[in-house]
Amino acid sequence: MKVNVSEQPLPPGSSASALSARGDSAPQEDPAHNGPAQDSGTQDSGTQDSGTQDSLGQDGPEALRPAHVAPISLAEVSALVGLPAEGLEDAAPITGASLDSRTVVPGDLYFALPGASRHGADYAQQAVEAGAVAILTDHDGAKRLALSESLAQVPALVLDRPRAAVGPVSALVYGTAAAGTDGGTAQRMLLLGVTGTNGKTTTTYFSNSLLRALGHRTGLIGTIEILAGGEPIPSRLTTPESTEVHALLALMRERGVTAASMEVSSHAIEFGRVDGVRYDAAGFTNLTQDHLDLHGTMEEYYAAKARLFTPERAAHGVVTVDDEWGRRLADEAPIPVTTLAAGAGQADPAGAHPRDVPEADWTVAAARPSGVGTAFELRHRDGATLRVRTGLPGAFNVANAALATLLVVASGATLEKVQRALDRDPFTVEVPGRMQLVGTAPTAIVDFAHNPDALERALDAVRPRTGSGRVIVVFGATGQRDALKRPVMGAVAARGADVVVVTDDDPHDEDPAAIRAQVLAGVRAEDAEKGLGRRIDEVGDRAEAIRHAVDLARDDDVILVAGRGHEVYQEVKGVNLVLDDRAELRGALAERGFRLVAGAGGFGSEASDALESDAQ
Repeated sequence: MKVNVSEQPLPPGSSASALSARGDSAPQEDPAHNGPAQDSGTQDSGTQDSGTQDSLGQDGPEALRPAHVAPISLAEVSALVGLPAEGLEDAAPITGASLDSRTVVPGDLYFALPGASRHGADYAQQAVEAGAVAILTDHDGAKRLALSESLAQVPALVLDRPRAAVGPVSALVYGTAAAGTDGGTAQRMLLLGVTGTNGKTTTTYFSNSLLRALGHRTGLIGTIEILAGGEPIPSRLTTPESTEVHALLALMRERGVTAASMEVSSHAIEFGRVDGVRYDAAGFTNLTQDHLDLHGTMEEYYAAKARLFTPERAAHGVVTVDDEWGRRLADEAPIPVTTLAAGAGQADPAGAHPRDVPEADWTVAAARPSGVGTAFELRHRDGATLRVRTGLPGAFNVANAALATLLVVASGATLEKVQRALDRDPFTVEVPGRMQLVGTAPTAIVDFAHNPDALERALDAVRPRTGSGRVIVVFGATGQRDALKRPVMGAVAARGADVVVVTDDDPHDEDPAAIRAQVLAGVRAEDAEKGLGRRIDEVGDRAEAIRHAVDLARDDDVILVAGRGHEVYQEVKGVNLVLDDRAELRGALAERGFRLVAGAGGFGSEASDALESDAQ
C-alpha cells in the first residue's frame, strides 16, 4: 500500500536547507566533534557503527520518549505532507517516530531516508520487526521496499524529499507542533534556543539556572547532557535528531517541565533537526571560524545560523552584536530583536583596557572581579539596570551570563522578577568541561575550547594578572574537521601561552602525526615571527601530554588542557578509547602531590580562593 507524489510542497516548519544541493544524503557531522554523526537514518545510513540505543541510557529508546502519546492516523500524516489519504483508512495508528531502526518501538512511523553510504530502507525489515507500522521514504527507498514481499505490504508514504518532512511529522506525532506554524497545539512550556560558534553550552546552563531561580521546573537539551525532569541522559549530538527533539519536548511536558533551554547547532539547522520547533526566544552568541568543512565559507555558516531567527522558528531574538556577524544578524532578522553589547564592560574585569562599545539595547558595564568570576551591570538604553554576577572566570562568561539573562527577559519575565532571581546567584554553577577547575597550585583547568576564538578567549581568561606564573597549554586539533584552523590555533597558542604542548585531540580516521604537524607549524611560525621564545613540545599520547605538562608546572603556573572538555572518549579510527581530560589531569596532579579541588573538581570555595589572585 503506497502513496506517491512528485515535487510535493515543503511541510510547514521544515528546513529549506535540508533540500539543498547536498541533498538528503549529506553526511552530518556535529560540533561536539565526537566523530561523524549518524546521518538521516543514523545506523541505517552506515556512517557510524555505535548503537544509538546504547547512547540513550540503560532504559533503551523509551528513555527519550513520553510514556503516553495520543494515537494519530496515517491519513493525518499523509495530509500534512500533501499526499492523498485514499487507501489508508485501515492503517494502524501511529504513536511514535524514528529514523533509526534500532530505536523503533511498536507503533512507530519509520523514516527510511538516504544516507551517506546506505539507505534507511535497507533496514526497514528490522524496523518493522521492532514494531514500525508504516514507513515514510523516497522513490529509491520505495523500490527497495518493493523487493521484499513482506515489506511491500507495509503502508508507506513516498516523497521526493522525505528529509524535509521528518521534523513537521514528528511534531504532529508527539503533539509539539508550534502555534503560528501549522495551527497545531502550542508547546506547553517556555522554550529558549541558543546558537553561535562558542558559548552555547554555558549560556543554556545559565539560562536553565536562572529559570529555576524564577520557579520553573526546567529541561535542557545540549552538548553535554539532556535533562527532561528525570536523571541526566548523556548527549551524543549538540542537537539531537528531530524525531528525538520532539519526543523530548513531549517527555518534558509529560513530566511537568515548564521551561527548557536548548543548544541549536548550525548542523541542526542545516540538516533539519529543529524543524517543527518554535522558540519563545532565540539567542546568538558570536560567529568565528569553525565548521567550514560543512559550510564551505563563513557566509554560508552565517546563513545557517540566521535561519534560526525567522518567524517560523522564533518569536523573538536576542543578538550579541560584538562582532560584525551579530550586527548584521540584528539588522537582517525578520523578527523582533533585542541587541546586547557585551564586549566593552566584559573586557575589563581584571584591569584590561575596555573595547569600543557598539550601539545596543543592553550594554555590559561596570564589570569588576568577584571571587573567581565577575560582577557587572546590564544597562538598557532607557536607563533600566540589572545587577548580574557570574561565578565562572573569563570575559566570555560575562557575555554568556548577559545573553542568558536577556533571553529570559525576552521570553516575558519582568525585570523585577529577573533581578530577584539574579540576586540568588544563579550563574555560579558548574558547567562540565567549561573552564572547569581541577587543581589549585598550580591552577589546573579543563576547557572545551576547540577553535581559534575559543582558545584565545580561554588563554586570556587564565593568564595570571600578577606574579611570575606561566601559562602551560595542552591541546590538539580534531581530525576530519576544518583543517584550515589548525595552524591558526597553533599561532593563538604561541601568543597566549608560555609553554605549548601539542598533542592529539580526536584524530578520527586521519593520521594523528599529520594533524599535529599542521598545528605545530602554526606554533613555530608565530613564535619565530614574533620572537616569543616559547617552549614548544610535541607529545602524541594525550594522557602522557597532560602528565608532561604537570611535570613542567610550578605552584604559581596555570595549566590549561583545551579542546575536549567534558568528553570521556577519544575516537581513533572508529574506536572509542576511554579518555577524560579531567581525570587524567587530576591523576597527574595527585601523583606530583599538587593541591586538588575537593569533590568533583568544580568551582567551590577552595577554587575561588585559589584563582582570585589571578583574576585581580
